[in-house]
Amino acid sequence: MPPELICLLLCTLSAPSLSGGDALLPAPQSISILSTNMKHFLTWSPVIVQGETVRYSVEFQGEYEREYANGSWIPISECSLTTATICNLTEDISASVAYKLRVRAELGATRSQWGTTKGFFNRAMTSLTPPQLRAVADGHHLLVELADMGPSFQFRVLYWRKGQETRVQQKVLREVSSVVHLDTMEAGAEYCVKAQTHVQAINRSSSFSPTQCVRAQGDKSMWLVTALIASAGFAVAVLTLPLLAWKISKIFQYSCCPAAVLPDTLESEPPTQLILRGREEAEQCDLMVVVMPSEEALQLWIQKALQSSPENQQPLCSSFLHPIKSK
Repeated sequence: MPPELICLLLCTLSAPSLSGGDALLPAPQSISILSTNMKHFLTWSPVIVQGETVRYSVEFQGEYEREYANGSWIPISECSLTTATICNLTEDISASVAYKLRVRAELGATRSQWGTTKGFFNRAMTSLTPPQLRAVADGHHLLVELADMGPSFQFRVLYWRKGQETRVQQKVLREVSSVVHLDTMEAGAEYCVKAQTHVQAINRSSSFSPTQCVRAQGDKSMWLVTALIASAGFAVAVLTLPLLAWKISKIFQYSCCPAAVLPDTLESEPPTQLILRGREEAEQCDLMVVVMPSEEALQLWIQKALQSSPENQQPLCSSFLHPIKSK
């Protein structure tokens, strides 16, 4: 057999096949770590084999494995023989130390070489973003809604009345519920809010969110006070109008129809006494008999008649005078 043929045969037999070796399955490339808000993901470019499904496995090595476990690697069970080209490392990278990560491709019994990250990764390198915030004015209450970002996050919320930026107030929220009450606002005033995230485990904070401002509603209590005052005024008017009308009627009555002025005799003595007194005078007249000449009696009667008025006539006893003829 020619030496060239023998060499070709030996090379063919010694060459690794796709099903039995590792050299023909390339290692994953473009390995990188994406870490945002303490969520860490390892990504890589896919290994393409026409008509075949390539699977991947991921392992990590922390500070303890390098220094105390002879440089061992720990497989990530969630990313073992996965068809995806991304692996969630959040639960495995649990300490603020330097980590190494690697990934390899597998096709049946064929395995590629390990592709390793360049440099180390520490979770303190994660990118922190401002929180998703929404300020709400509920009547006179300043509320804020914050999106939950996980148990590692705290929120530092700053709020102030617009125009009073030097009097900023702060509230640190360690647990986020659906709505958080910040303060009681003044009626009609405008308040502003902004917030940032803070991760105590890595002692880092994000930048502040965009400022949001809301305006408090008008003072409903003033409407209530006005309504109460109006009701009280109406009640007072209902009670005082009849008395006022009666008083005005009396004033008009005294102005248009003044009271008659009674004589001093009627004002000083009651009518009953006047009647008794008149009866006594009449009795005295009945008992009095004056004897005088007839000429004198006639002159006296004429004088009395001329001097007397209808309103002020005094009882006369002339009917009881008995004139006699002079001798």
